[in-house]
Amino acid sequence: MTAQTKTFTKTVRFTETTNTKFNTLALKLGRDKRIVFEQMVDYFYKSKKDPLDLNDDLLKNTLLKNHNSYISFIKSQEADLLIPTKREIGRVVTALGKVLDAFNTEVLRHNELQIQGLKVLEKQQDLQVQKFVKLDSLMKTVELKLDTKEELKAKFMYILDNYIQIRDTFGITTSGIRRQELVDNCKAQIKKL
Repeated sequence: MTAQTKTFTKTVRFTETTNTKFNTLALKLGRDKRIVFEQMVDYFYKSKKDPLDLNDDLLKNTLLKNHNSYISFIKSQEADLLIPTKREIGRVVTALGKVLDAFNTEVLRHNELQIQGLKVLEKQQDLQVQKFVKLDSLMKTVELKLDTKEELKAKFMYILDNYIQIRDTFGITTSGIRRQELVDNCKAQIKKL
């Protein structure tokens, strides 16, 4: 049976002030006064609330009981899970900090060693460059001082021709000292080549 097919046989009497409040409530809820009345009766019947209890002690007690059980559940979870988890996370963070510090220390030490190695390598390369520059200079000096094969032949031929000419001018009467001076002079000129 729907609400429209029901037979309404009972009436309720109330004061004009209550009727004004009731009309305001029905308008505010946007329902018919009869429907609001039926819903109020159902509400108090199901919730077992006393309409005189404006502070709603039953509701407060129920909420307080539920609140206390939630608090005890949270405290047990905190003791069983959260605090040990926080402790372990703290240990892990501390251990990771130590690992990170050790890693950073090793990386810095390795970088310093590499920098020192690079500095040593640069110094060795600079020394090699300096040696090559000196060697190049020495080679140029040697090259400048060295005569070509043809020049040496020409100078030797000049010394030999000079020797022969002077020796041909010697006679039987030429002293041995003069002959020895000629030989010594030729040897000295050859050594200068």
